[in-house]
Amino acid sequence: MRALLEWLDDRTGFRGLLRAALFERIPGGARWRYVWGSTLTFAIFVQFVTGLVLWAAYSANAQGAWESVYFIEHEMLGGWVLRGVHHYMAQATIILLVIHLMQVVIDGAYRAPREVNFWFGLGLLFVVLGLSLSGYLLPWDQKGFWATKVATSIAAITPVIGPTLQQMLVGGTEYGHHTLTRFFALHAGVLPGLLMLMIVAHVYLFRRHGVTVVKKPEARDGFFWPDQVLRDGVASLAVMVAVLVVVFATGGAELGAPADPTEPYAAARPEWYFMFLFQWLKYFPAGWEIVGAHLIPGFVVTLLVLMPIFARARLGHRLNLALLGSVIVGIVALTTLAYVEDGADPDFAAAVAKSDALSERMNALVVAAHGIPAGGGLSLLRSDPMTQGPALFSTHCSSCHRVDGHDGLGGLLTDDPAAADLAGFGSREWLTGLLDPERFATPEYFGGTQHVRGRMSRVVQRAIASFGPEQVAELGLVVKALSAEAALPRQAAADSVDRAEIEEGGRLMATERMNCTRCHLFHGVNQELEGPQLTGWGSREWMLGMLQNPGHVSFYGDSNDGMPAFGDDAILTEAQMGLIVDWLRQDWYEVEAGGR
Repeated sequence: MRALLEWLDDRTGFRGLLRAALFERIPGGARWRYVWGSTLTFAIFVQFVTGLVLWAAYSANAQGAWESVYFIEHEMLGGWVLRGVHHYMAQATIILLVIHLMQVVIDGAYRAPREVNFWFGLGLLFVVLGLSLSGYLLPWDQKGFWATKVATSIAAITPVIGPTLQQMLVGGTEYGHHTLTRFFALHAGVLPGLLMLMIVAHVYLFRRHGVTVVKKPEARDGFFWPDQVLRDGVASLAVMVAVLVVVFATGGAELGAPADPTEPYAAARPEWYFMFLFQWLKYFPAGWEIVGAHLIPGFVVTLLVLMPIFARARLGHRLNLALLGSVIVGIVALTTLAYVEDGADPDFAAAVAKSDALSERMNALVVAAHGIPAGGGLSLLRSDPMTQGPALFSTHCSSCHRVDGHDGLGGLLTDDPAAADLAGFGSREWLTGLLDPERFATPEYFGGTQHVRGRMSRVVQRAIASFGPEQVAELGLVVKALSAEAALPRQAAADSVDRAEIEEGGRLMATERMNCTRCHLFHGVNQELEGPQLTGWGSREWMLGMLQNPGHVSFYGDSNDGMPAFGDDAILTEAQMGLIVDWLRQDWYEVEAGGR
C-alpha cells in the first residue's frame, strides 16, 4: 500500500495538496463563527448526492414526471426520506448562504482585496435561488405548475427581452413537456455546473486572501486541521440532524395532484424564500409590475454589488451594514405579511383544503386501481366521479338542482332551486321525503317545477295524506322495493337483509291500494304510461337515460319541465354524464390513501 501511495504521490503530488489544505494557518485560531462556509459546502454536497439518486428514478417528461415522483415518494425504499432531505436541504442552503453573506459583511471580508470573492458569493446566492425555482416545477404537480407559470409570466415583462425570455423558458407558447425538460436541464445540468465552477473560484480566492479576522492580542494562530475541521464537522452534523428532524416531522416533501393546465389552482404560492416578492408585487397596479418586479429589485441588487466600492469611503462599511440590514428586515416583513394575509383569507384556506383533499384522493385512487394506469395520474383523476362529478354538476346542473343545498362544490346558493335536491337520490330516505305530503311541494323536491300541479302531486298530497296506519306500513315496503331498483352500493347490505320485504313491496306497487302501475311502468306492468318508468328507477342506466333525454317516452315525455337533453343535444359526453351519475350515487372508490 505504501508503495502504491508513493507512486501516486510521485505522479500527482496529492500529499502536498492535502497538506496545504489541511494545515492552512488560521490567524487567531479556529472559531465557531467560521463554520458557515463549510456547512454551506456540506449542504450543497448533500444536494448533489441526493439529486443524483433522485435523478436515477425520475422521468423528465410531462407524461411520467408526476408518476415517477409518486414512485419515489410511495414505493421506492426510503424514497420519501431521500426526497425530503433534498427538498429541505435546499431551503437550509438558502438560509446558510444568507447567514454566510451576513457574516462576510459584518466582518468586513468583502472589502479590498476580496471584492471579487464577494461578488462570487452573491452569484452563488442567485444560482442557488435559480436551482430552487427550477426544481419547483419538476414534480409536475398543481402547486409547482401554476407557481412556475406565475414566475415565467414575471420574466415576460422584462424590458426588451421579456417575451423571448419567456418563450425560451417555456419552450414555446404553451406550458407542457418542453417547459419541463428545459427546467430539468437547468436544474440538473446548467445551474449545478455553474455552481461547481463558482464554488471552486470562491474557495480559490478565499485561500488566496485568507481569513479576515480581528486578531485579539492573546489569541494564538491555529490550523485548519484538526481544530476547525472538528467545528465544521459538528456544525455540518447539526445541519443534517435538523433537516432530518424536519423531514420526519412533516412526513417529507409535499406532492400534490398531477398538473392540470385546464384546472386553475387558487392556492398557488412560491416557496417561503420567494414569498416576499409575491407580496411586494401586490402593491403595484396593472401596468406597473415592471417597476416592482425588475426596476426596484434590480436597483437593490446593484447596491449590494457595489458594497465593496462603497466600503472605501469613511462611513462606507456602516452604510453597507445598514443597507444589508434594511434589505433583510424588508424581506422578513414582506414574507411575514404575506403569510398573515393568507392565514386570514378564507378563500385561500378553502383552496388549500381542496388541494390537500385532492392529493389524498390521488393516493386513494392509485391504491384502488392497483397502480397508475398507462394514461398517467391525471387520467386517473379525470375519470374519478368523486372529484369530477361535483365540478360537472356545478357547471351543468346547479342552475336548477342542488345537492344538500349547495352547488356540488360546497357553494351555498340563496335562490330557491327550480328542481329537486338530489342529495341521496335513489335512497330510501330520498323516496320517503318525496312521498311525504308535507315535503313534496317544497323546494326540496318538486316545489319549483310544474309537476307540483300534476297527477303525482295529487296522489301524494291527497291520497297518501289520507293513508291509515296499515297503508303507511305498506308504503314503507313500496319505498324499499323501489329504492332497491337503484342498486346503490351504500345500501346493498340493507337491501340484502330486507329481500322479503322488497319482494312484497314490488307486489304491492301493482295493487289498487298503492296503484303505482296506473301511471308508471314497473317490470312489464302498466295501465297508462304518464310518468317515468320505475323499472330500474335510480339505477346507473336509468339515470344515464334521464340525462340523455328526459323527454323520452320512458321518462317525462311531453311533460318534461325544461330539463335539457344533455346527451342528445351533445351538451355532455357519455363519460361526463357517467361521472355526474356515479358521483350522485356515490359509486366511487372508498379506500384509505396509500401509505409508505
